[in-house]
Order: sequence, then structure tokens, then C-alpha cells
Amino acid sequence: MTPRIETIPAKKLVGLYAAISISAYNVAELWKKFIPLLNKIENKKSSDFFSISLYDNSYFNTFSPSKTFEKWVAIEVTEHNNLSIELSTFTIPSGMYAIFTYKGLSSDFTVFDYIYNTWLPSSNYILDNRPHFEILGSKYQNNDPNSEEEIYIPIQLK
Repeated sequence: MTPRIETIPAKKLVGLYAAISISAYNVAELWKKFIPLLNKIENKKSSDFFSISLYDNSYFNTFSPSKTFEKWVAIEVTEHNNLSIELSTFTIPSGMYAIFTYKGLSSDFTVFDYIYNTWLPSSNYILDNRPHFEILGSKYQNNDPNSEEEIYIPIQLK
């Protein structure tokens, strides 16, 4: 699996977030709260969903499945205005990303093992301290082996 390397522009998002961990990965609950609020979001840029992970600087130094990180479920908008009180805003800053097209079950985390433990160490890049995210577009089908999504890993040159 070879990624394409791109510098993406900043992206304005609206969504919900919670602190979670790999061992208590209850992101489905966040989606269940978010989906009914979609009709309250104005200025949608597309119908693609974003699944965003914000890790602190030490998260990958000593990995532990119980270590928490901030998880967002969101949609991209052109402007952050007229928000429902339940929703929050977030901006992914511009930057360089390794973008992997993944086909398979979203519950199969082996793709991330490959990215972080095989591809990244052998590449000319290191992780950058920016959001990690997946775009769940028109080819995404929850819990389907034919599902397709794009995985964005923030990078910088070594």
C-alpha cells in the first residue's frame, strides 16, 4: 500500500468530540449522537464524513491501548456560523499528509499497524503533530469488506 503525498489546504469542520482510547473505542456512540444533528449544520461543503484523532505529543512514544486521545466525528463546511449548541467547530490546519486509500472493514486496525510500524519507519518522513483523520466518502460502507476510505497521516520530512 503506497500513499500519495499531498499538502492539503486548511479544512473547516463542524462536529462532536470525546476523549476515547483504543481499549474503549466507543466511537459508534459519538456517531449516533452526530448523525441526527446533520440537518442543523449549514454551509456543508460535501456529504463526506471526517473521523479525526488528536494525539498529544507523547502518544506514540510509549503506546498503550488505554491512553486517551480526542476523537472527532465531523463534516466539512465552508463557514463556521449559525451552529446548534450541541455542535463544535474545528479546523484542520494546512499541511503535508500521506494519504492511503484503504479498502476493507473499518474495524480492522491492521492497516494502521502497517502505516505506523512498516511504511513510516522505512519512508523519508516522520509524524507531524497535526490531526490524523479519515474521510468517509461515497464509497464508505460501515462494516462492509468492500468499504473504501482515505486515511490521512500528518507527516514532515526527516
